[in-house]
Parts: sequence; structure tokens; C-alpha cells
Amino acid sequence: MRADLRWMGGAAVTCVLTACGADADPSGAVPQTVVETIGDTTVVRTLSGSVWDGEASLVPEVSIGELDGPDEYLLGSIRSIAVDDDRNVYALDGQAQHVRVFDSAGVYVKTLGRRGEGPGEFIRAEAIALLPDGRLVVRAPGNMRIEVFGPGDGETEQWAYNSRGLYSAASLYTDASGRTLVHTVDPSQEGLVTHFIVFGPDGVQVDTLSEPSLAYKPPVVTAERQGTTTLVVPFSPVLLWTVHPSGHLVTGLSGEYRIDVERDDGILRIERNADPPPVHDDERAYHRERIVRRMRRVRIPDWTWNGPPIPDHKPFYQELLAGRDGRIWVRLQTEGHPVENVDHDPEDPDSSPVIWQELTRYDVFEPDGTYLGVVVPPDGFSVFPDPIFDGDHVWALTRDQLGIERVVRFRIEVGAG
Repeated sequence: MRADLRWMGGAAVTCVLTACGADADPSGAVPQTVVETIGDTTVVRTLSGSVWDGEASLVPEVSIGELDGPDEYLLGSIRSIAVDDDRNVYALDGQAQHVRVFDSAGVYVKTLGRRGEGPGEFIRAEAIALLPDGRLVVRAPGNMRIEVFGPGDGETEQWAYNSRGLYSAASLYTDASGRTLVHTVDPSQEGLVTHFIVFGPDGVQVDTLSEPSLAYKPPVVTAERQGTTTLVVPFSPVLLWTVHPSGHLVTGLSGEYRIDVERDDGILRIERNADPPPVHDDERAYHRERIVRRMRRVRIPDWTWNGPPIPDHKPFYQELLAGRDGRIWVRLQTEGHPVENVDHDPEDPDSSPVIWQELTRYDVFEPDGTYLGVVVPPDGFSVFPDPIFDGDHVWALTRDQLGIERVVRFRIEVGAG
């Protein structure tokens, strides 16, 4: 794998003002697109329009999880979900330390794993994924291993790796060739070093890959007193990445609407003409004050801002995700709005009466870079754990006003509201 975000010389340019994959167009709309070949990089730039010609909504089809009822439908704290080819749902409950399995209709099937140190057990399991042959892999740094279930009922394997006792909210990745990519962290003299440990289908470690990086470093503010605290200036561009089902990396520096999808024959670069969302004056003051309070609390009582100002505009996006079908999902930065902080404590100087929130929106691209359009999730939709995307369906965790968690299968519907 490689993460190469540089422009390459020797461009051969072709301009195309039609959309690829028009058979998937339910509206008849055609985005205006330019395609360029620059060395081994194919650039697909959307100038305007989209295949869907409007926003798409997520319409719920199946919901798993109840406020009360049989134990198997009571979800505690879901940390990771996975979905197989038959639309069976696997949900890792971090509170109970087991994986519940439900069929495509949301009916309970079985439970895999339990808390413990023996085969088929785990401590502090964090993430799950499915291999192409249907085996379930569970990252359990508390046991310093990957726990593997299947392919037969009751069959388990253990793939050891050194987690060094550190935990992560990162996803667990598998690819079409049967590899499992474990994101792990190692301490060093310069801080924490992140990389991937790569297991082959047989559980043998076949490679160690560095996490994507750039010479670019985001601007920061610092406080030094008996150690150093460093915080990134809010709304600064950062390098984002994910792993494509092909096993290649998807990377992007969020200050530009430019996303690189590695392929065997080079790079597909996805670009889109768009305006970055603004940072409101009150929003900027809110985030600046939060940092000032934190620095004064943990380091220096009279600390003052010592970095560059918070930008006037936000980056274009804040997360990159890849669907099971190879589509690229881009979670956008959106315009902020203040809402009442229901947990505000007037006696706590660090508690604010309002908080700033953003609406969740996704841009969706076909594997060839064609811009399909924007998806608008409903209220209660959670971006953690990572939703599962596959064709016209999305599986995601939702939380209602009582905090009850459910895993919901949504259908993407264009023009549904």
C-alpha cells in the first residue's frame, strides 16, 4: 500500500461532460464531470450536478433493539457492527462483551463470545469485521489477539498480536483477498506510532504497514509546564484515511475536496467543486474558549492563546468511509448551529449553556468516481460506530431520546424528503 497525495506530471487530459454508470441513475440527471489522466493518476472532477439530482434520505426498514423484552434484544453499548452477504447483522456489545447475531429480518440467531480469557472469549473487545469466507474476526487488545469465529458452529481460532495494552476506537478492516488489517499503536520516544499489522487468511502475520502520513502538520497551540500539552487548532485540515474493500487505502487532506483511492494500476483521484462551510463568530469563540479553559485547568492557570487563529471556514469533510460495494462515503463538515446544553451545570466553570452541533451529511461516489449525491440521515443517527454501507442500504446505530440503542437497516431513497 502507499498513500501518495502529490500531483504527478505528464498530464493527458480528456474532458467528459456525462456521468459514468448512467444505468444506476433513477432521476435521469447527469453531473457535469471532467476526467483527466495525470501519469498513473485518473482525476474525476465533478463540476456541478449529481446523478441523484437532489438529496437522498435514509428510510428505516428493520430495527434491532428494545427498551425492554427478551435479553437477546437488549443492546447495552454497541461498539462495532458488521453485515454479511445475506444481510445478517453482527453487533459487538462492549458492555456485555459478546457479539449478537440477527438475521435480515432482525430476528435473533445466536450469541458469539463472552467475557474471559479462554478460546472464544475476550476482554475489552473493540471492533469486528467479516472475512470473505464468512468468519467473524474480533479485535480484543485486552487478550492481545484477534478472536476468530467459524466457519463452522463452535469453531474458534486465536491470532496473537502485541497490543501493548493500548486501546483504540479505530475500525477493524478486512479485504477481498481475506487479509485482516489491525490498527495498533506503539509507544516510542517521539510519542505514539500507529501502524497496521496484516494477517493473512490463515492467521499468519504477513506484513506491517505504516499509517498514512504527510509532511503537512496541522497548526497547534501548546502549553508547557511539567510536560507538554498540544492541541490542534479547531477546524484545521487533517489527513484522513480508510481501507477500501480492495485492500488499498483511501486518503485525503480535508482542506481540499480531493480524495485519493489507490488501485492496482495507479490512483483514482476524486474531486468536487464545492464551497467549504463557514465558521460563525460565536462558534469560533465557543471553541477557542473551550481550549483556553482546558489549558488553564491542566497546565497553566493564566495560559493565553499562542497559535494561529481559528480559520474562517471549516475543512470540506471530517471522515472517509468505504462501502462493501466499493462506493466512497464522505462525511461532510457542515454549518454549525447552537443548541441548548441540557447537561449545563451553572456551578461548573467548564460547562457551557449552549453547545455547537453540525447536521450529518454524506457525499456518495461510485467506485469509478461518479458523484451520486448527498445522503441526509435522520435524527438519532450515530456516526459511531462506523455505519455499514452496501448498495442502496445502510446499517447504523441509532439512539433515541432515552438513550436506547438500536441497529437499524435503512434504504437509500432519492427524493424521499
